[in-house]
Amino acid sequence: MGKKLFSEITNAETLFSAWDEFKRGKQKKVDVLHFEKNLEQNIFRLHRDLVNKTYKHGEYVGFRICDPKPRNIHKATVRDRVLHHALFRILNPIFEPTFIPTSFSCRIGKGTHRGVDFLARIVRKVSRNYTRRCFVLKCDVRKFFDSVDHAILLSILERRVKDTKVRRLLKEIIGSYSSKVCERESKRRFAP
Repeated sequence: MGKKLFSEITNAETLFSAWDEFKRGKQKKVDVLHFEKNLEQNIFRLHRDLVNKTYKHGEYVGFRICDPKPRNIHKATVRDRVLHHALFRILNPIFEPTFIPTSFSCRIGKGTHRGVDFLARIVRKVSRNYTRRCFVLKCDVRKFFDSVDHAILLSILERRVKDTKVRRLLKEIIGSYSSKVCERESKRRFAP
């Protein structure tokens, strides 16, 4: 798909739109406020770094949440997450048609509520309006993102993304996450 993807992703208009999408619901977060304080300078610096091929993905910050069980989360910097939104904005139309219709997570027009509604319809149908027994498997893959093979992921992306500059950018972003480094940092930060 297209050789102009890199310029679409890295142009200032896309980056500013990505910022607008990213900041929704996060306006009071300290790191977001800090980035916004010099917004134009930060966006144009990101743009220059991307165009000049000097962009390097930053480190991740670890923190713990309980939803309901405790989990260690690692988030990228605001600058990197703005770029993630820009990438999504341009690449999503390429990948969206390849997803099965019953995949609801992190998709425009889908989401948790629609997934629950779909499940309720299927359970009602399979159980014949709750008159027969049916089974549902609820599971979670432990440390799923830590277990994703980066080489396989990149090969899947490369089948659809032909722009070599975008491929290099994806490789930089995917390679920035190392489960070993994040695990070490989590043990250090969240040790009992």
